[in-house]
Amino acid sequence: MSLRDSGTAFMNQYFHALTHRNFRYVWFGQCISLVGTWMQNIGQSWLVLTLTGSPLLLGLVGAFQFLPVMLFSLFAGVIVDKFPKRSILLVTQTVSMLLAFILAALVFTHTVRIWHILLLALLLGLNNTFDMPTRQSFNVEIVGKEDLMNAIALNSTTFNLARIVGPAIGALLMAYLGAGWCFLLNGLSFIAVLYGLFRVRTVSYVRPKLQGSGVFREIRDGIRYLAGDRRLAQTLLLVSLVGTLAYNFNVLIPVFTKNVLHLGETTYGTLMSCLGAGSLIGALAMSVRSRSGPKIAVSAVCSVIISLCLIANGLSASPWLTGALLAVTGLFNIMFATNSNSFLQIHTADEYRTRVMSVYSLVFAGSTPIGNLLAGYAADRYGASGAYMVCGVLCLVPCLAVIWLLRNRSVANLSQERQENGLPRRITN
Repeated sequence: MSLRDSGTAFMNQYFHALTHRNFRYVWFGQCISLVGTWMQNIGQSWLVLTLTGSPLLLGLVGAFQFLPVMLFSLFAGVIVDKFPKRSILLVTQTVSMLLAFILAALVFTHTVRIWHILLLALLLGLNNTFDMPTRQSFNVEIVGKEDLMNAIALNSTTFNLARIVGPAIGALLMAYLGAGWCFLLNGLSFIAVLYGLFRVRTVSYVRPKLQGSGVFREIRDGIRYLAGDRRLAQTLLLVSLVGTLAYNFNVLIPVFTKNVLHLGETTYGTLMSCLGAGSLIGALAMSVRSRSGPKIAVSAVCSVIISLCLIANGLSASPWLTGALLAVTGLFNIMFATNSNSFLQIHTADEYRTRVMSVYSLVFAGSTPIGNLLAGYAADRYGASGAYMVCGVLCLVPCLAVIWLLRNRSVANLSQERQENGLPRRITN
């Protein structure tokens, strides 16, 4: 077998989503754009701490960025289905680029104030309210259901590779040139993803408009569909718990670096890269096993391990141990998110998919304002170590309760199946 044939066979086995032309254009564009996004993320967090010195205000910025997702995700899910998704993404990515340029200009002219950052975070959040469910449901249109989990895993690989590279570059830029360069380069990076979207050729699913069906009725219809499927409802419950209580690293890591480890920008960037390195390994693992399909048990186990990692982080006082724990956390974070996202999309009917993914965005990202404010308040009151432990314990207890419910229902279903087949309900010695 030639080297080319070996490479093709390897891609078909492990990275089969890349055999789709449209997905390749979007994926390669995201490879560049997401590096800029992570540069902006760490630059913005450090800028807020530099301007204010307040963990609570840092949490407030995160809350502002995700508040629109919490308030308007359900409406966005109804609206997005009525337009071609490629067109929506071209608009949302252009808006994100312009907001990055505005923040860069404010920093370079030394006129930036905390209210500027709060306002731009709010506008970015409003833009992401439409961008997130559109991107989630666009994947299935460019790869199909068979390769969907592999596409999500590859997107996660890109996201987390950028989480390693972006913070490392951003930390160096902040240390030697200033935070403004993080925002400027992020704005420029959107050119790549816009080019990729322009090259995509696909027919988007546009849900036919129904007579007499208003926005609120369609939202209610989507929620009823979710509530009527126990597997989807249980998955979303786990996503809401982890999304609210575990995904507060943009608040906890910079505060922990500054106030517990007493170190600076370079360590902060390194710790964020450790989180990304673990996530990258998790994404690659999910890509390799994507043929086996998503399972709700995987999400349940990952949620418990994530909670335990948060508690362990709260007990650490060493940058080396903290980095190792963040790497493990990142690994299970991405396994949880990829499995849950794939499970929801694959087991949802086409006409409900965007509405279901808008609920996913609501409970996963839209809950972030609550989580950020909780983490910021806990860090103010108990310190960064205490905040890690508070978030970990609050996440662990309900996740264990969900696992207990899943196990009991599984045992009950097995007993019922045995009884229907004329077998004893339990096997005894």
